[in-house]
Amino acid sequence: MRALEALRRHWPEYLIEAWALGTFMIAAGAVGTLLAYPGSPLHAAFPDPTLRRVLAGLAMGTTAIALIYSPWGKRSGAHMNPAVTLTFLRLGKVRGWDAVFFIAAQFIGGTLGVLLIAAIAGMAFTAPPVNYVATLPAPSADGMSSAVGTAFAAEAVISAVLMLAVLIVSSSKRFAPFTGIVAGCLVALYISVEEPLSGMSMNPARTFASAAPAMHWQHLWLYFTAPVLGMLTGAQIFLALRGARQIACAKLLHPADQRCIHCGYEPDPSAAAAGATAQLRSI
Repeated sequence: MRALEALRRHWPEYLIEAWALGTFMIAAGAVGTLLAYPGSPLHAAFPDPTLRRVLAGLAMGTTAIALIYSPWGKRSGAHMNPAVTLTFLRLGKVRGWDAVFFIAAQFIGGTLGVLLIAAIAGMAFTAPPVNYVATLPAPSADGMSSAVGTAFAAEAVISAVLMLAVLIVSSSKRFAPFTGIVAGCLVALYISVEEPLSGMSMNPARTFASAAPAMHWQHLWLYFTAPVLGMLTGAQIFLALRGARQIACAKLLHPADQRCIHCGYEPDPSAAAAGATAQLRSI
């Protein structure tokens, strides 16, 4: 499929990917400002930083689940992450030009989301300690530098676990409908526990969306490489354990009433619900 043909046929899915990560970043900015800005009532109500991280994790995990299970999220597959898209490209479940436009849309949508919340919240969002909700490595033990190695390892590990979990759950006919819940719960857990190490990104577009307006370029390479390496590793572990035939599609959810540009599924509006379900299971 050529680039122009892919755009003509699949542009709704590309726009959905931009909308999804843009919405996620708006939510991240709002949650970060409400919980971390010293002038916020919620910051005063929850002085314990660990509790604030748990609350942020619950909010963002819920946001991820809502986006994945939304009608639009079900249509594109709700990658919202270049590392996810690249991994499914490696697995042969995404076409080349679809991957290019998915990734471009994710970067653009995420950045626009950050710019929007910056325009609304102003200095409460853009100034420290919120600082555009940028993902940055934790300070090193001497306090004079950043623990880049620790952050890289943490990002790679959590990314590998997320992808492995998504592939295991989505490849099961019984548990596939819960893929989005598993992914959202891991996001909540990682923000609560891992965030002090690397800022908890797992997503090159998510990090870029904050880094670009904040001008945080120093550690951008870390968040462009570690999540991709981690997710590719998670996929490779799945292939070694289960084999390529167990991977059904690049979508996190595959409802019978939504088309799929990845595996070519088209819903039959005249088919009964049972027939549509049987058709989906045969993919």
